[in-house]
Order: sequence, then structure tokens, then C-alpha cells
Amino acid sequence: MKLTIKDIAQRCQVGKSTVSRVLNNDPKVKAQTREKVQRVIDELGFQPNRTARAMRGSTEPVVGIILSRLNSQAESQTLSAILEQLYHHHITPIIVESQFKPELVAHHLHLFQQRQVDAVIAFGFSTLPAATLSAWKGALVVIARRYDEFSCVYYDDKHAMQALLEKLYLRGHRQIAYLGVNDSDETTGRLRTQAYRDFCLTHQINPNFTQAQLDSESAYRHCHRLFEQPVSALLCAGNTLATGALKYLHETQKKLTLAYIGQNKLLQYLAPDVLSLDFGYVLAGKWAVELLLNQLNGDGRIEQRQVPFHLIE
Repeated sequence: MKLTIKDIAQRCQVGKSTVSRVLNNDPKVKAQTREKVQRVIDELGFQPNRTARAMRGSTEPVVGIILSRLNSQAESQTLSAILEQLYHHHITPIIVESQFKPELVAHHLHLFQQRQVDAVIAFGFSTLPAATLSAWKGALVVIARRYDEFSCVYYDDKHAMQALLEKLYLRGHRQIAYLGVNDSDETTGRLRTQAYRDFCLTHQINPNFTQAQLDSESAYRHCHRLFEQPVSALLCAGNTLATGALKYLHETQKKLTLAYIGQNKLLQYLAPDVLSLDFGYVLAGKWAVELLLNQLNGDGRIEQRQVPFHLIE
């Protein structure tokens, strides 16, 4: 539960205006009163609401954004949508990177508290411990993963994979290889790989997959492992991997169907017959800011939204 000026005032048995004057370093406050109020503030770890002060014209609100990785094309698309909305509402962003490390997430959240950040948007492609996020309840939106206790915008990894695989299957492909991401990435990695394996099991397809780092060079280096057996179609977990796969297919002069989750204008230009899927990265960014603004404006509801996807042919 987030503390308010009213809570501090009740603990100190003073008026809310007195607490406000202490926070604003008003010299008219008596030294004894200032010490008493400041002691309670320090003991409770109270962070003044910068948004409220911004409404009075003293400063702009600040939102912390925790990306999983700065070089992700998917996160970049979502981030662009987030920044567009934040700037429109005169909100200043602070952008940091977690690199899939829970300890870095905890470090960044602590840093945000020290800097009196108003709210946080966290990308949850890796596990974000609920205990770490709990202090920000009511001022937090998680992207990519569903959390019942926090507002979140999450993707439908399982059904997106099924949609692409079903499309390939209906086109007659039975030798579908999959270029995935390491399981350290909970959603793009583990969930999508599991969806591929489940599809192969139910459709009696021999699974043929490998998992790379989420960058085009790693994807390029891993591709050869898939072609130790016949392949008629190659499905990639994301457009970054598809870029590396396209380079490999071009160099080895292999002609087959390429499919991936995401959108990439360059890929669509270089390989116009590629099968792709709009995963809703831009919409996710817009929704995340909408949910965050609702919280900052006093709406205490926790809301979960699943982003729709659609095939692009």
C-alpha cells in the first residue's frame, strides 16, 4: 500500500499542510516539528508524489521504464509507442535495461524510488518477482506477462505460434523447423518453444528446433543445425532471428518458406513472400501508458489486457 501525506500527518498528529511544508522545505516550519515529521518520513520510507507536485506546476511527472534488452526490435517498437504517448502528456521517461537479471530489476526499482519516480513500466519477458514489484502496486504496468496483482498488457504467445504453424501446415508443410530463443527469455523463448513442441506432438511432426540468443548474428550461426534433416519451412520466434535466418538462406541458396512473429519493413521488402504476424507491439505500448495514466489519475483498479494479433500475408 502506497503511503500518502495524510498517513504521515496522522502519524505525526499534525495537519497535511504541515507535512507539505516540510516536504517543500518551508523555513516557517518550527525545527522541532520539522524533525518529528522528517523522522516519520524516513522511518516509513515515504516518497512524495511527484505527479501531484507536477499538477501544481513545480515539475513534470517522471516514469521509469525497464526494458529487458535495448537491442530488441520488438521492445523498440513498443518503446517508441510508449515514448510518443508520454511526451504527448508531458511526462519524462527514464529508460534502463534489465538484461533478464532479477537483481538488476530490483536495483533499478530502488533507484527509481530514490529519484522519486512517479510510476514504472516494466517489460516482463523474463520473470519479475512479485515481491520486488509489490512496492509499486498502484503505480506500475507490466508488459509481456500476465500478473493478477498488477496492471499488465500481455501477449498471446501460444495462440500466435499456433496460428503461424496452422497456416504452414495447411499449405502442406510437414517438415517445419523452428529457430527459437533461449529459455532465459520466458515469453519469446520458453513459451514459444513449448508451443512449437506441443504443435508437433499433436500433428505428428518430427520436432526440429534450436534456440539462439535474441540477435541476428546468433540466429545466423544456429541455422545450420536445423538443416541436418530436410526442411520445407522455417519459423522464427521473432523478426530479429528472421533477419539472421534470411542471410543464411541467401548464402546457402536454400529456397523454402520463411515465417516469423512480428513486423519488419526491411524483411518484407527483401522477402515479400514471407509469412509474418503482427503481434501488437505498438498497441501494447499505447495500452501500457493508458493504464499507467489511469493509475496516476487516482483510478485504483488493477486491469489486465491481452493484445490481439493478426496474420500478415
